[in-house]
Amino acid sequence: MIRLETPRLVLRNWEDRDRDLFFRINSDARVMHFFPFRRTRAEADAFLDSLRAGNEERGYGFSALEAKESGKCIGFTGLHPAGPIPPRPAGAVEIGWRLAPEFWGKGYVTEASEAWLRFGFETLGLEEIVSFAVRDNHASVAVMRRLGMRHEPGGDFDHPKVPETHPALKRHVFYTLGRDAWRKRKAAA
Repeated sequence: MIRLETPRLVLRNWEDRDRDLFFRINSDARVMHFFPFRRTRAEADAFLDSLRAGNEERGYGFSALEAKESGKCIGFTGLHPAGPIPPRPAGAVEIGWRLAPEFWGKGYVTEASEAWLRFGFETLGLEEIVSFAVRDNHASVAVMRRLGMRHEPGGDFDHPKVPETHPALKRHVFYTLGRDAWRKRKAAA
C-alpha cells in the first residue's frame, strides 16, 4: 500500500498495533453518533482486516492515520470505493475519515485529506472524488467544504444501508470535487 506523509502525519496501512484504537473509535458513542451501529471487538477486528486486505490489493484505501509526534494511530482517513450509492454509478471513489475524539478540532482530517486528494487526482488520475455524511453531521460537512468540495443537492440521498429504525440518520448530503476544480483551487492558493 502507498505510504503518504504530511507535516504532522503518516498515512499508512493498518498494523496489528492499531487494533485497540480502531475498536475504540468504532464503538465510541461520540465517534459513531451518526452511524446506526457500534462494532464489537470481533466486528472491529474483522473490519480492520478487510480494510487492510483491500488497501494491499488496491494500493490505497481507508488507512491508519498516525501522528508523527507520538507514532500512534489516531484514526483513519483515505480514499475508498464508494459502493452502491444513488447519486453515482459503481466505481465512484469517496474520501472519508474517523478520529478518536481527543484529536478532533486539530486540523488532522483536513491535512490528511489534502494529501489523499492529491494522490487521487495526480497518481490515480481520478476525475472526481465524492463524500457524503448524515445531513446533521456539521463537522464532516465543514471538512468537505474546507477541502473545496461542493454540495450537490440533487445528489442528496437516503442511505440504503441505514435501517428504517434510524430515520434521523438516513438522509445524507452529497459533496463532490472534480479534478479541474481541485487544480484551480491549488493554483489559486
